[in-house]
Amino acid sequence: MMEVGAGRSDAERALEAAIVQVDAWKGSRLTYRPVSGGISNTNFRVAVEGDPVGYFVKIPGRGTEMFIDRRAARAASKQAETMAVGPRTFDYLDHLDIEVAEFLDDRRASTHRDCVDPRFRANVVRMYRRFHEGQPLPLTKTVFDMIDEHYEQVRQLGGYWPEDHAWLHRQYRQARAALEAAGLDLVPCFNDPMPGNFLVGEDRSIKLIDFEYASNNERLYDLAIWSGEHFFSEDIEQEIIEEYFGSCNKEWHARFIVHKALADIKWSTWAMVQNRISTLDFDFYKYGIWKHMRARSIIQDPRWPLFLKAL
Repeated sequence: MMEVGAGRSDAERALEAAIVQVDAWKGSRLTYRPVSGGISNTNFRVAVEGDPVGYFVKIPGRGTEMFIDRRAARAASKQAETMAVGPRTFDYLDHLDIEVAEFLDDRRASTHRDCVDPRFRANVVRMYRRFHEGQPLPLTKTVFDMIDEHYEQVRQLGGYWPEDHAWLHRQYRQARAALEAAGLDLVPCFNDPMPGNFLVGEDRSIKLIDFEYASNNERLYDLAIWSGEHFFSEDIEQEIIEEYFGSCNKEWHARFIVHKALADIKWSTWAMVQNRISTLDFDFYKYGIWKHMRARSIIQDPRWPLFLKAL
C-alpha cells in the first residue's frame, strides 16, 4: 500500500488530490494501491485507518466524458445497490465525478471459466432480470444512440474506418430499421459485461460493478452483449433466453442475434475513439478490428435476412 504523497503517475496524483478532500476521512491515515482491470479508467483500493471498510475509487480516464454520463452512472449504481445487485456506494467525491464504492474483499472477479458452468450462467440471468425490473434510469441511451455517437466522434477525431465501413453502416441502418419497426423493449440495462464487472462470492452469488455505461436500452441487448463477451454457442444462447423468459421462440432468438452484431459494431467503433484519445496501455486498434471482424461474421451468416424478418 502507498502513502498519500508517494504518487508518481498522473492517476496516482489525481487520486491523492481527491481522497484528501473527503470530510469523513480527514485526520485519518490514508493508503492505497492500484487495482487491475478496466480499459477506460484507473482504479484503486483505498484504506482508511480505523475504518474496517475498504473503498474502491475510480479515476476517470482521459476522454471518457465523451461517452459517459457520470451522474447517470451514479444513479444506476445507487439503484443497483438498493436492489442488492451492486455494492454499497458513497457520495464522498460526487462533486468531482469520481466514483467511490465499497471494496468487496470477499469476492473475486469472474472469468470465462465461470460461465462454463450452467448454474453460474443461470445466476447471471436471474441477476440481469432483477436489474431489468428496476425503475427507469435517468438516461435513455439505446445501442443506436451509442453507435451514432461513436461514428460522429471517430469522424471528428479523424479516426480509423475499416475499408468496408460503408457496407457495415448500411447493415447497421437496416438492422436498426427492422428493430424499430418491430418495437423496442426498453428497460434499465447494464451494457458492459466484461468478466471483471461480475464479482463472485463463495456461494456463487454475483454482484455487478461499474455502471458507467448503464442506461435504459433494449432488454435483449443486455443479454446478447454478455453472450458475445463470453463466446457462447447458439445452444447456450437459447438456454439463456429460456432461463430469462421461461421459453424460447424465433423472434427472441433473432433479436438476440441481431443485437450481438450491433454490440460488436458499437464496441469496435468505441475502440477507434479510444485509439485516438486514450493514454492507457491497451491496444484499442487491435480490439476494434477484432470486433469489426466478428460483426461481419454474424451479418454474413446466410440466416441474417431471416433474422431481420423474424423481428
